[in-house]
Amino acid sequence: MGLSTEEAVAGLAGVRVDHRFKGLPPDAQGLTVGDLAAQRRSLFTGGYTTPVLALSAERLEHNLALLETYTTRHGLDFAPHGKTSMAPQLFARQQDHGAWGITAAVPHQVRVYRAFGIQRIFLANELVDASALRWLASELDADPGFRFLCYVDSVRGVELMDEALRAAGARRRVEVVVELGAGEGARTGARTEADCTAVADAVAAAGTLRLAGVAGYEGEVPDADGERVRAYLRRLVALAAAFDADGRFAGAATGGEARADADADADADAGGGADASADDIVISAGGSAWFDAVADVFADIPELSAKPLKLLRSGAYVSHDDGHYRHITPFNRVPEEGALEPAFRLWAQVVSRPTSQQAFVNAGKRDAAYDLDLPEAQVVRDARTGEVRPADGIAVTGLSDQHGWLTTAPDADLEVGDWVGMGLSHPCTSFDKWQLIPVVTADGTVTDLVRTFF
Repeated sequence: MGLSTEEAVAGLAGVRVDHRFKGLPPDAQGLTVGDLAAQRRSLFTGGYTTPVLALSAERLEHNLALLETYTTRHGLDFAPHGKTSMAPQLFARQQDHGAWGITAAVPHQVRVYRAFGIQRIFLANELVDASALRWLASELDADPGFRFLCYVDSVRGVELMDEALRAAGARRRVEVVVELGAGEGARTGARTEADCTAVADAVAAAGTLRLAGVAGYEGEVPDADGERVRAYLRRLVALAAAFDADGRFAGAATGGEARADADADADADAGGGADASADDIVISAGGSAWFDAVADVFADIPELSAKPLKLLRSGAYVSHDDGHYRHITPFNRVPEEGALEPAFRLWAQVVSRPTSQQAFVNAGKRDAAYDLDLPEAQVVRDARTGEVRPADGIAVTGLSDQHGWLTTAPDADLEVGDWVGMGLSHPCTSFDKWQLIPVVTADGTVTDLVRTFF
């Protein structure tokens, strides 16, 4: 095993500030990230250039604490989807707030997580890339404390995994969960319980894999509403119970080595060691739109032969947003549970005011998420006085590559040089546009800078 998460994240403070990172002060060139953060500069008067994305220190901490409280209250373990941020500093803070591990979507993300010492990774995808499987086998063999799980949803996928792992001489079995699809027209996943059983049979026949549980994604239920989502989740739980009754999870946590070839036992004796699988049965679901339904249904999981690992994977909560998730968060449906707070604000500068009904800021598609909703003009910081006022009569109506189109009411108070603070929709496509994001307190002080790895 390499560095711990804490050690690897601490190393990010030594990265030099230069032209790679947009929005940072030109006069900070050559400073380390740690040095710049220690200067506690103002986002507005400390040399930061527009456009610049800011992450609220207070709202970030609020959201981290809220999901920790929520999952504890409902008896859920938590592996937040790291593809939302791809920010190891946030992974570390999520783990500090009780996260069981971190969820990934593709092999590159798993490699980033491992580079930063993440010891429990759930890959919410079927992994059939031979090169990635070869790397995974070596990673598992080298670190007995590393636990990895991934989806399987087809017999062919199982065959490809087994073939690649055998060729790699894997000595630890890869833990897999059968993915039950959310219905016809949904995304991935075996469509029926019979299909899932065929996949489980294939796993049982593959000496390099071990069936650890079942999983799915309720966010893809067609025409989703509370009733349909809960019905799908009950199918998922019933599938786990049926597999358990059939003995498919028997011996789940024996720590056995993979039988990738006739010499596997001897290879294991030479250094394979026991693996990190636990005595549990994995049942996993949970995007950021229906985790209240997951909590409801998972509360009624029947008694199984081993402890169920009730694994929630919601990731967008860490920054929340001012668009998509603001309207559909489970906390809107169950307000007594609390409320997430949008933590992003994109600051851009008015660079053109050609008419009394139109203005342009210097942030566009390269800077702001736009796949679901346009940014929302919220506040204006006056270039003359530094006063911050509501963005009354100002609306974002379009984005070009590097310009935001604003429509303004005739009496809107907006001039060239003013800064416009905008809320963003869909955090999953906000983080990926910024490699280094200032963390800013309510008074505008930059206290840290978050590095992303997309």
